[in-house]
Amino acid sequence: MSDRIARFIAPETKPERSPLLRTEVDLDGGHGRVVRATVDVSALGIVEAFIDGIPVSDDVLTPGWTSYEWRVRYATYDVTSHVASAHGARIALGLALGDGWYRGRLGWDDAPPYGPEIAGFLELRITFEDGHEQVVVTDESWRAAAGPVVSDSIYDGQHIDARASLPGWNRVGFDDHEWMPVHVVDFDLEKLEPYVGPPVRRQDSIAPARVWTSPAGKTLVDFGQNLVGWVRVSVRGEAGQAITLRHAEVLEDGELGTRPLRTAKATDVFVLSGGDDVFEPTFTFHGFRYVEVEGWPGGADAIAGGALTAVVVSSELRRIGRFKSSDPLLNQLHENVVWGMRGNFLDVPTDCPQRDERLGWTGDIAVFAATSTFLFDVGGFLRDWLRDLALEQAHQDGVVPFVVPDILKKMGIPEDFAPVDTTAVWSDAVAWVPWALWRAYGDEDLLAETFPAMAAHARRVRSLLSPTGVWDRGFQFGDWLDPDAPPSDPANAKADRGVVATAAAYRTARIVAEAAAILGRAEDATEFAELADRLRRGFQAEYVDDERIVSDCTTVYSLAIAFGLLDEQQQSWAGDRLAELVRESGFHISTGFAGTPFIMDALTSTGHLDEAYALLMQRECPSWLYPVTMGATTVWERWDSMLPDGSINPGEMTSFNHYALGAVADWMHRVLGGLAAIDPGYARLEIAPRPGGGVEWAKTSLATPHGLASVEWETDADVLRVVAVVPDGATAIFRPAGSADVELGPGTHRLTAPASVALPSPADATAR
Repeated sequence: MSDRIARFIAPETKPERSPLLRTEVDLDGGHGRVVRATVDVSALGIVEAFIDGIPVSDDVLTPGWTSYEWRVRYATYDVTSHVASAHGARIALGLALGDGWYRGRLGWDDAPPYGPEIAGFLELRITFEDGHEQVVVTDESWRAAAGPVVSDSIYDGQHIDARASLPGWNRVGFDDHEWMPVHVVDFDLEKLEPYVGPPVRRQDSIAPARVWTSPAGKTLVDFGQNLVGWVRVSVRGEAGQAITLRHAEVLEDGELGTRPLRTAKATDVFVLSGGDDVFEPTFTFHGFRYVEVEGWPGGADAIAGGALTAVVVSSELRRIGRFKSSDPLLNQLHENVVWGMRGNFLDVPTDCPQRDERLGWTGDIAVFAATSTFLFDVGGFLRDWLRDLALEQAHQDGVVPFVVPDILKKMGIPEDFAPVDTTAVWSDAVAWVPWALWRAYGDEDLLAETFPAMAAHARRVRSLLSPTGVWDRGFQFGDWLDPDAPPSDPANAKADRGVVATAAAYRTARIVAEAAAILGRAEDATEFAELADRLRRGFQAEYVDDERIVSDCTTVYSLAIAFGLLDEQQQSWAGDRLAELVRESGFHISTGFAGTPFIMDALTSTGHLDEAYALLMQRECPSWLYPVTMGATTVWERWDSMLPDGSINPGEMTSFNHYALGAVADWMHRVLGGLAAIDPGYARLEIAPRPGGGVEWAKTSLATPHGLASVEWETDADVLRVVAVVPDGATAIFRPAGSADVELGPGTHRLTAPASVALPSPADATAR
C-alpha cells in the first residue's frame, strides 16, 4: 500500500494546447526557518516543474520512458533554496506537461501507446527549524489551463505560439480564476519508482558552422555535427509571424535529406509574440546536423550570431574512457562512436534518434554494450533499462521482446517479423548486457538482480532447440544488415541463420553458467553448463565439416572462433579460412550486426593481426572508415547509408546515427590501445598493445572502479615503448613480445618490447 499523499492530476477537460497546472500555498507559520525541502516529480507524459517561476532542476524530458504498464519513475530534487527564498510566506507551484512517450505516437501507429490523458504528480515536503513538516501535493485544489505549446511530439516536433504565453503563471499572485479545475487520474501509486539511472540533461551548445541559401532557395543551417537535441531560437519579429525549422541529418542534391525520416516530421514551429522571443522546444528532440529555416524575419542574411543554437541533449553520463592515435581517420571514427552513443543513450538505448522509430532495440545494445561500458559510466543507465526488459519478459511468457520498452506488442509488427518470439542476439541482450556491465564494473549485486531474467531466457532458448541441439527454428534477424544484402531486404544475409542463432545461444549459455557460478548457484551453473555443452555438440555435428562451417562466410567463422565453439585444431583452420575470406573481399567489411562486433577478435586471436588491421584501415565502401571519408560525424546504420555519389541509400530503412556497427571501438581500446580487463572491474589489467596498420602511437585511458588506468605506446624503429599507469588497488600484466608476462603493481611503468614480434592474443572475447 503506497503511503503517497499526492495524486496524478489532469485538467477537467482536455485543453486545446498542452496543459499548465498550478497552485499557491502558504508556508506553515510559527516553526522557524525552512531547513530542508525536497520535491518528488513525475508525470504520465513529460513534466517541467517550477517553484515561484524557477525550474526545480536542469533535467529535461522527465520522467523519461519506462514500461509504463508496470513502473513510472519519479525524480527527487532538493529545493531548499527555492522554498527558503520564496516570496514572503507563500509559494507558487507549477507543472508544464507534454505528451512525451506516454501519449505521443511511437513506432508506426498513430494511436496513443499508453493512454489518452497526460497527468502531473508533485509531492513537496518542507521541514522547518523545529522539526515540523509541511506536505504540499497535487490534488483537486490545483487549477489548469492551456499553455503556449500548441502541440508536441517526439517524432514530429513542437509548435509553440508565443502569443499564448501566460507570463507569471507559475509565480505567486497570478490570477487563475478563469482556469479550469483538475481531476484525479486513476493510477496505481505502487508503480512509482525512483530513478535508477541518470536524468536527461542539456550537454552542450553548438553555434552554426554555416548558413546559406540552397539551389531551391531554402535557407539552410549546418551545425557541423550530427547531434541529438533541438535548436534554441532567439528572434524578434511581427506578432503572428511563424518560423518553421525542419531537421535532417544529411543533405542530398544540395537540399535537406528528409526521406530517411520516413513519417517523422521533425519540424518545430514558433509563432512570434511581437517582442523579443526565445523558443526552446523541450518537449521533443531531433537527430540532425542540418536545419531548414522558413519564415525568418529578414531572410537568411538576418540570422545573426546567437540567433540559432543547437542544444545537445542526452542522459547524464560520466565520460570514463578515451582513445587517440596517430591516425586522424581512426580518431574521427572513435569520435563518431562517442557521438552516436551520446545521441542514442537518451533515457533508453535507442537504435536511432531521428526517424519514426527511436526504440530500444535489444539487438543494438546487445552488441554494443561492452563498448558503451568503456566510453561512459553506464551502470545506472543500463541497470534501469534492464528492469524494463525483465518486466516485459516476465509478462510475455519469458520472451525477451525486440524492443524495450515494448510498444510493438501494442501496435503490431511487420508480417516478416511475426510471430514474435525469442530471437538470437536481440533477445540475448538479457544476458550479454549485464555480463558486459559485470566485466566492466564488477558489481555482483547487478549480476544477482539480473540473473533470474538471464536464466529464464536461457531456458526458453533450450525449449526452442531442434532435437539435434541447434537453434534452427522460428524467426531470426540473423546477421542483420549484411552489406551484401539488398537494400530492401536487410535480413537476407550470407550467414546461415541457424549457425548464428546456435552460436549466440552457446555464448549466452556460457555466460549464464559463469554468472551462476559467481553467485554461488551451483545447480544453475551445472544446468547451464550442460546446455552450453549440448549446443556446442549440436553446432559441431550440424554445422562443422571438412574444415568448413555451414554458409562459409566471415560471420560464421567470427562467431565460432570468438565464442569458443571450436577445438584448438579447428580454431586454426577456421582462423585461416576467415583471414582468406577477408583477403578475398579486398579487406572490405562483409559482416552485419551479428558478425561485426567479433570479427576483429576472431582474426586477432588466431594470429591474423595484419588482416584485422587491413580491415580496420580500409577506406572504400563497405568499411568503418568509408563514412569518415564521406564526412560522417556519427556511425551509420548501413555501411552505405550514403552512396559514393552523395545520394542516400535507396532502402526504406537507413539512418546516419546508429551505434551498433561502432562496436569496433571495443577492439580499438583493448587491442590497438592495449588496455583490457582480466578480472571484473579492472582489478587486474592486461597491458598488451598490438601495433599495426601503420599506426605509430596510441593513447588509451579509463577511469576504472579503482582509479585512472592508462596505456600510451609508440613505435621507435623496432622498439615498442609503453608507459602504463596502474591505479591503486589494482595490478596488471604486461605481455611483451617474445618474453614471459611481467606482473605490475600500482604506479607508472615505463616498458619496452620488440615492435616486430606479435604479442600474445588478448583474453577470450566470450569472457568479456
